[in-house]
Amino acid sequence: MTRQAKGSTMNKPFAKRLTESRGRQGLWILPLLLLMAIAVVLSLRTGQFLTLQNLANLIAQAMPLVITAIGQMFVIVVGGLDLSVGSVISFTTAVLALDAPGYVLVPAVFVLAALIGATNGLVVTRLNVHPIIATLAMQYVVLGVTRILRPVSGGTVPDTVISSVAGSFLGLPMPVFWGAAVVLLAWKLLHGSRFGLHLFAIGGGIAAGTEDAARNFGVPTRRNIMLAYVACSCFAALAGVFLAGRIVSGDPNVGLLFELDAITAVAIGGTQLSGGIGSLHGTIVGALVLALMSNGMNLLNVSPFIQTAIKGGILLLVVGLQSRKKMGL
Repeated sequence: MTRQAKGSTMNKPFAKRLTESRGRQGLWILPLLLLMAIAVVLSLRTGQFLTLQNLANLIAQAMPLVITAIGQMFVIVVGGLDLSVGSVISFTTAVLALDAPGYVLVPAVFVLAALIGATNGLVVTRLNVHPIIATLAMQYVVLGVTRILRPVSGGTVPDTVISSVAGSFLGLPMPVFWGAAVVLLAWKLLHGSRFGLHLFAIGGGIAAGTEDAARNFGVPTRRNIMLAYVACSCFAALAGVFLAGRIVSGDPNVGLLFELDAITAVAIGGTQLSGGIGSLHGTIVGALVLALMSNGMNLLNVSPFIQTAIKGGILLLVVGLQSRKKMGL
């Protein structure tokens, strides 16, 4: 490296060097190191952390956030945002707690989630409403319907849903198989299909200020953005199914603040909120960082209100470290 090149590297702002991306996957090594550091600190501070029971609980607690964050990444990659995912999660649990067979309710929640996502996508792409406004409005609509269906927690979830979450198989907890299936599906969609390639192309153009770049190369921009919102809502519904199996009831408040946690996890994992840059493994690492922090703070008896404040501060920090010139918010 020449002296000039070394000088240009040293002269870069610290925030820019921390958040500098490598290709299309973004910076995810730093969050991985943070995850490992948190695990080491917790293992030294409390003897409960490395117990089998706590690790099993950690996996089960992290799974809904991992699923929701993966879905949120589909939308963020194209420069969007979905604030309705928390309400979709609560709505899913409320529908599953209705008095009907599981083979009717489970497909129904995904059909309804797809309709919610399609509506978000149509409002954003056809009516040109900002994603924050469009999905915030949908959040209130879905939450209102949820509270009509289930004003308070209760009801009975189908046994098939409960059995798919509880217990173990081949000596491993069921959430492990949920995680493997979700990651394989998301990897195929994001990194192993033309659909994923199109999402990154659309987001890259939006981040660069040339929104028509992907369309000029024949990419159906509006259709793919709408499908990204559909995927986001369907992943949120999947997280809702998992949560319904865990709490064995419908709960109108169970999805509260999941949207902010999911956005924070995606941002921690190196995905640029301006679009076009990110990776599935980075998003998973970001979700695990938040889950590990929550688990550790619970073990250390940190107040839930302080935990919420800390999460808000983390979101502000990771967003502030991203380039303002490319920020689409």
